Order: sequence, then structure tokens, then C-alpha cells
Amino acid sequence: MTHFTPTARDHLNNPVTAPSRELIERYEQAIAEFQCYRGDPVTTIAEALDQDSGFPMGHVLHGYLNLLGTEPAGFAVARANYEAASALPANARERAHVRALGYLIESEWRAAGRVLEDIAIQYPRDVVALQVGQLTDFFTGEARMLRDRIARALPDWDEGMPGYHAVLGMHAFGLEETGAYERAEVAGRRAVELEPGDAWAWHAVAHCMEMQGRPEDGIAWFRSDVDAWSRDNFFAVHNWWHLALFHLECGEIAAVLDLFDARIYGARSPLILDLLDASALLWRLHLRNVPLGDRWQAVADGWEPHAAAGNYAFNDMHAMMAFVCAGRPAAVQAVLEAQERKAPGCGDNADFTREVGTSVTRGILAFGSGDYAETVRCLRPVRNLSHRFGGSHAQRDLLDLTLLEAAVRDGQRALARALVAERLDRKPHTPANRALLERMDARPLAA
Repeated sequence: MTHFTPTARDHLNNPVTAPSRELIERYEQAIAEFQCYRGDPVTTIAEALDQDSGFPMGHVLHGYLNLLGTEPAGFAVARANYEAASALPANARERAHVRALGYLIESEWRAAGRVLEDIAIQYPRDVVALQVGQLTDFFTGEARMLRDRIARALPDWDEGMPGYHAVLGMHAFGLEETGAYERAEVAGRRAVELEPGDAWAWHAVAHCMEMQGRPEDGIAWFRSDVDAWSRDNFFAVHNWWHLALFHLECGEIAAVLDLFDARIYGARSPLILDLLDASALLWRLHLRNVPLGDRWQAVADGWEPHAAAGNYAFNDMHAMMAFVCAGRPAAVQAVLEAQERKAPGCGDNADFTREVGTSVTRGILAFGSGDYAETVRCLRPVRNLSHRFGGSHAQRDLLDLTLLEAAVRDGQRALARALVAERLDRKPHTPANRALLERMDARPLAA
């Protein structure tokens, strides 16, 4: 474990090297925006650096923000931040952050997470180490650390500290991803009470309702104060996506399509995080044979510039959905070739691609081609390993839904019934799962 020497202090008593108190305040403003996913923290911290570039944590935060969206263009920006921060005087805590940033630039998510873990162990009020650390856990599928990274720090926080709501919201998400739904919901609701604009806390509570099969509660939760979580919020699309999933679970297809057209992809966002939600929602509708018009074409247009990126296997899966459904064979081939290049290499994404990504993208391609037996063959071996390439339980459920639909279409009666039974065991009362059971009973399948 790294040990640090204290210097000047920020408002949470963390050692910080900065040319002025004003820069620290701008830095903390950017952190507050990041915590709520509101405003433009990238611009806020960039303006601080324009004022004075001799601020190592300013460069680090700017670099983190450019990497955490998994945008290919963010790597060059973050590398410039890394080089600038590396050349500046800094205390040991800040140098550790610089190391973490360097690991992220090389797609070494796990190594970055370990450095951030050590920072937070010694400085549990370093909310940047906590938040960026939890996101590295999300991208690597480390459910236990999603919870425990935050749980370790909680004793050093209280409601009088700036950002306490964010720590509660992060803890809520970690609790949810480890199955402690009741505690998670309590923590998430308290975070929203403390800061109604905390979009991550709204999201954590929604995850609880999703995993417990409570779509009506989820709709009511989001509809209770739409403005709080959606206004001026760069996480709003993802929360609109969660609302759409609740409507989908209730069989309200028209509401889902309205949300897609108006909120989820109406603005044709080029951001990968928004493209992920667009693909994931349309694919769920595709599995139900819902007519989608030209919606896939628009989403595929968004993915085209990233077809050959190969920087995150979870993204590759969602790009493949769009390219398959939009009929883009050249883009399909670009994804496959990018994965072939990545898989033999080093870095965490090479592991993600080898262990899960290649099988998943080929399974999606097979489904789109009508080869449902091949879809089953590709997805069954990796469905219980899929956490290794990141995402949440709710996001990865798409793989189970695809496997189930492929088994139905291929006439694999026993497998299909088994998959429906396990869904019913988790969510026995949701309309979607009851409909699956009725479908199994009504539709004769080949032995």
C-alpha cells in the first residue's frame, strides 16, 4: 500500500497542490458537477487549467473525464493531461492519481482501480478516488468492489460534508449490484433527499426496482420528479433508458418507442454512452419482433465512426447489434477484425475480448443471420462470465434475453423452459416474465 505525505488541504482535508485557492474551488465545482452528472465538468476544469496549468489534480480530473465515457478520441486528450501532470510538482496522493490515469490510458482498468483503492484507503474523503474507482469497478464487472470500495470510506463521512450524497448514492449502487436491494434503496432515496439532482442515486434506486421486478414502482419513481434527474444532466439518457425498460416490462410498447424517439435517441447523440442505450433498447424490441422502421439506421450511423475502435468489448457488442440490424456488413467485419487484433494483446480489454467479447459479438451476428443454434452455442458458455466485460446486471440481462429467444426460435424446448423458469424465480410477478411462461405453454416447440 502506498503512503503519502500531507501538504495543503482542500475542503475535505485532502492534501492538494494548487497555485491558488480559487483553482481548488473551481476543481471542487467540477467534482460537484461530476457527482450529479450535471452541467459540464469537463469545461469547468478545462477553464481552470486555462487560468493556470500548474495544477496537477486539474489535469488528472480532466483526463479521467475524457476516458470514462470510453470515447476513442478521449485517449489523446487524457494522454496530454497525463504528460502535463507528470511534469508538475505534486504530493504523493496526486502522484498516485497520475499513475492511475496512466493505467487508464493503457486500458489497464484493474491496475488503475487498485491504485485508486490505495488512495481511498489512506484518504477516504478523496471523492475523486472513490467515484473514478467505482467506475473502474463498473467497467471491469467487479461487483464486490462496487460496494466495498465505498463501504470502507463511509465511516469517515457524515451528512455535513460536501458530496456526502454522492458517497451514499455510490454505496447504494454497490449494494444493489451485490443483491442488498432493501439497503440499497434506503441509501439511494436518502441521497436523493440530500441532493435531488444526484442522477446516480436516482439510477441506483431504479436498479433496485428493476432487479426486484417492480416496473410500476420504477415508473412512479422516475415520474415523481423528472426535472430533478433529467434537467441539464448528461446521465439523463441512461435514466430515460431505465424508464423505458420499466414500460417494456409492462408491455407498453408505444411508450417505449415514444421514449426512444423523444428522449433516448431523438437528439442523435454521438456519445458512446448514449449509443449503448439506444442499441440496447432497440435490440430488446427486436427480440420481440417489434417493427422499428428506420431507427436502426440512425443508430448504426452513430456507431460507424467507432466500428474499428476495439477499445472496449462491451461497446463492440452494442455496435454489432446496430450493424447487424441495419444491414452494414462492412461495419460488422470492422468490429470482428478489431476484436481479432485486440484479443491476442495486453491490457484488460484484451482479456474482456478473449473471455467474453468475441463470443458475444459472434452470437449477436448469428442471431441477426437467423442461425439461432449458433447463437445458443456462442452465448451459453459465456452468460455466467459476462460480468467480466463490465456493465450492470440490468444491462447484461440482454444476453440472457437473446439466449432465451434463440433457444425458442431454434426449437430447443427444454433449454427455453429452463431459462424461463430461472427468470420467473427471480421476478415471478412481472408481466414480461408471465408472458414468457404463457408463450412456452402456448407455442409447440420441437423436442
